[in-house]
Amino acid sequence: MRIYSRILGTGSYLPEKRLTNADLAAELAQQGVETSDEWIVERTGIRARHFAASTQGSSDLATEAARRAIEAAGITAHDLDLIIVATSTPDMVFPSVATMVQNKLGAAGCPAFDVQAVCTGFIYAVSIADAMIQSGAAKRALVIGAEVFSRILDFKDRTTCVLFGDGAGAVVLEASEQPGILATDIHADGKHRDILCVPGHVSGGQVLGDPVLKMDGQAVFKLAVRVLEETARASLAKANLQDTDIDWLIPHQANIRIMQSTAKKLKTPDEKVVVTVDQHGNTSAASIPLALDTAVRDGRIQRGQTLMLEGVGGGFTWGSVLVRY
Repeated sequence: MRIYSRILGTGSYLPEKRLTNADLAAELAQQGVETSDEWIVERTGIRARHFAASTQGSSDLATEAARRAIEAAGITAHDLDLIIVATSTPDMVFPSVATMVQNKLGAAGCPAFDVQAVCTGFIYAVSIADAMIQSGAAKRALVIGAEVFSRILDFKDRTTCVLFGDGAGAVVLEASEQPGILATDIHADGKHRDILCVPGHVSGGQVLGDPVLKMDGQAVFKLAVRVLEETARASLAKANLQDTDIDWLIPHQANIRIMQSTAKKLKTPDEKVVVTVDQHGNTSAASIPLALDTAVRDGRIQRGQTLMLEGVGGGFTWGSVLVRY
């Protein structure tokens, strides 16, 4: 008998501080950086984003999202036997955000670790959890994407600082005889690392290099559209499904143009694409679970529907997860 992993519950959390494009433009103007709501919306589709308070770290956002997912799943934290957090902005070098979340939830003993694949992190984390559940190594897994990208932005670079926000999303996966996750597909190619990176690190108690985000937007766009189509088709092929079988496309919320271009290639109409980038910005590893939870809670996503989750991020990494919700 084959064992599958299925989504038992979803949750998400956004920090209290919300900045519209006008709010951000006003703050940037004080530093001599010019931008506008019209400029940002035209290029990205983003209208607002949330920034964490100075006292909040990724573990705080992740814990709130986790609590909501656990509640939706109808279980307790003690029922978990695996915790994976996808993040590129951990609270500290170590220990992992996952162990911090585990402690805050009051759940001890089960394995807990972080995955770093930038914006594809949640896809990677779900793929790992799915494999562990199928192997019998875990029965209930908490998978979280959490980021505080506002901490690594260069607010003198209007081409990048307007794109990102903070947040967290989570799912609880459970072993099941019924198909849930139908297929996964993950990839990486390190030769593209320079088009999206934060080229700094800590050494001898000091930050070496440049600890803020750098991006070649045109190069990222071109690569992203190609690999997102490829990975989606790979997952469909593994599950013997077609484009037309997708009820909802839930892509990484990076840029509305990338999302629309990918949907067009997959012949998915706009009304079947879950879009939250306009209100959340790019929340990196948190963006897919945030969008998923939003659509579950507002009633768009129903049990039995087929979902295509896909992401692309620095590394360069990309991947997809095909789900029967």
